[in-house]
Amino acid sequence: MLVRDLEWLLALADHGHVTDAASALGTSQPTLSRALARIEAELGVRVFERVPTGIVTTADGELVLESARELVAGHDRLRAALANRLDPDTGVVRLAFLDSMATTLLPRLLRGFHEHAPGIKVALSQEPAHDIRRDLDRGAAELGLTMMRPHDGYARLPVQEERLVVVVPPTHRLARRKRVALTELADEEMVMIPPGFGHRALVDELFAEAGVTPQVSFESADLATIEGLVAAGLGVGIVPEVFAGVSGTVGLRLTAPGARRTISLVWRADRPLAPPAQRFLDFVRAWA
Repeated sequence: MLVRDLEWLLALADHGHVTDAASALGTSQPTLSRALARIEAELGVRVFERVPTGIVTTADGELVLESARELVAGHDRLRAALANRLDPDTGVVRLAFLDSMATTLLPRLLRGFHEHAPGIKVALSQEPAHDIRRDLDRGAAELGLTMMRPHDGYARLPVQEERLVVVVPPTHRLARRKRVALTELADEEMVMIPPGFGHRALVDELFAEAGVTPQVSFESADLATIEGLVAAGLGVGIVPEVFAGVSGTVGLRLTAPGARRTISLVWRADRPLAPPAQRFLDFVRAWA
């Protein structure tokens, strides 16, 4: 049974006559009569009884029509909601982003997009990179602002490159230095992101290339928290340069050439973006 069949039932009930209903629906009387017979056969009840003046609804038919009205109204609401969400001027973009973007890149990006398309709403989800990938895969997010590296099935647009620095307390032995090698951190207690996060994988790679096994004393999934723990004297950390000094730490540039992270806008390349999301992507492409 199709939604169209339910709409035809409601038209029959409203007009009380097959010929009048067929004319209003723009179909023939035999076509409408066959559709009614098919519906009644599928439901196993008679919805209407024929009378000299047309048709009347049976007791079973009243139950059928009550449900038909609910289903048709729900279908109409669904179509209206989808049309609104997909409208390129007033729709919704579902954007997932890294926690570390909340106070840096994201506000600037959203401010520019809001000026560009004030009618489009952006539904935000703040989460780690592995959750962003999960949400992109299942369609809970259309776009992700993350440092995820290239993967099959994904497209990416680099948006911002960030230098990584070592943050130390102002009284630390290295605090007066401008640059530091990772080998100089071999005996330091490190405050780091937990394993499984993209930033931790990048930092682990840098240490491995330097031949250093870091001594991890504290772990936090939040880069701002790491900087705060370092300021409290609980170790040293490696964070994007924008976080250095927020709580009084000193940021030292790393001599390692790969001490950078690239933030990209990523999306599934194997499915089309909805018009509002495509508009957001086009804006970021021009903005970046």
